[in-house]
Amino acid sequence: MKKSKTMAVIIGGMVFDIHATASIPAIAKTTTPGKVEFMLGGVARNIAECLLKLGTESFMISALGCDLAGDLLLEQWRSAGLPTEGIQRGPDITTASVCNMFDVNGDLTSGVASVESIERCVTPQWIQQFKSIVHSAPLMMVDANLNTDALEASCRMAAAFDVPVWVEPVSVAKSKRVAAIANYITFASPNEHELVAMANSLSNENRFSPIQRDQNKTSVESLFKELKPAIIVLLQKGIKYVLVTLGPDGAFLCSGSGPSGLRECLKSTKVFNGKRQIFDMVNSRCSTHQYLYPTPYKGGSRLFAMHFPALPAAVGRVSGAGDCLVGGVLASLCAGLDVMQSVAVGVSAAKVAIEVKTNVPDIYNLTAIADDAGAVYKAAKVVFQESML
Repeated sequence: MKKSKTMAVIIGGMVFDIHATASIPAIAKTTTPGKVEFMLGGVARNIAECLLKLGTESFMISALGCDLAGDLLLEQWRSAGLPTEGIQRGPDITTASVCNMFDVNGDLTSGVASVESIERCVTPQWIQQFKSIVHSAPLMMVDANLNTDALEASCRMAAAFDVPVWVEPVSVAKSKRVAAIANYITFASPNEHELVAMANSLSNENRFSPIQRDQNKTSVESLFKELKPAIIVLLQKGIKYVLVTLGPDGAFLCSGSGPSGLRECLKSTKVFNGKRQIFDMVNSRCSTHQYLYPTPYKGGSRLFAMHFPALPAAVGRVSGAGDCLVGGVLASLCAGLDVMQSVAVGVSAAKVAIEVKTNVPDIYNLTAIADDAGAVYKAAKVVFQESML
């Protein structure tokens, strides 16, 4: 690896996935006919692969066992031309694995995760070895598969070098780990259930409950009204941007600094100086002049939220959609696009992921991504702007 190369830093899970999809409605306490597939996964790994497919290289910090699953994951990484120095291996490490169960519609119904090796082996001491890589990174993404000490060490290191931090909560249970690092986080990307868990953890009480959706489609405005109190907790605890992923309902992008925050780029840090194709293509379709706002609010913290609609998609499997949404946003930020433009690209990348059976599509057509991002960007709308006081 050339030490002068600037790369995003991705820290978290590289996982061997087992996907079991039922071909008929499942019956409890017996086997169900279906299809079992093996594929490469892990939240951090999926995001890093998506970044690569969109033109941004990354430096992965993770752990793999000296077993068949670990060999497959490492070989794929090497074949992509990505550095492997940050991937710890050893005979006492068992490669993380996850078994996901899907129904006949391709929706996740349950899963079992065995990722203890990530928590045990990706330690503050291991991460500290790559300080020079973090120093030059345009941003860092950490997933909550890490233990609390490793999360804190990663975030403190990033803060020392003024590197923005993106945190992916991974699951409801693991999202609670974010409480220890909230004041370091630039971006967090929970789904609505993870959002509730994070807000409860940050407020040290169970004030919030998961939304009970009825059969009728909930309006975007009503959905935001229900989620708003939890979103405010995250913003008041120091998280700069909260991107709430809503599956087929799109995503809410929320800032505690008013609308001007959504026009920010990574220009103040180390913008990726490699391929600029995605920047040029998206910037021409997502005009920064489309959204004009009044003079910034002067009275204190201001919650500003926009809704980005999901794109119609023929569902293949939804397991990698959220990871690819994050990957699309990160790749765009690294290319120099602003936050709003980047979220539009993320929604576009998620659409492609939904339509394939693998966690990450084999290829992204950048023209199609940019066209779809333009459509999402134009359809985005403000759902809330008001003081949080």
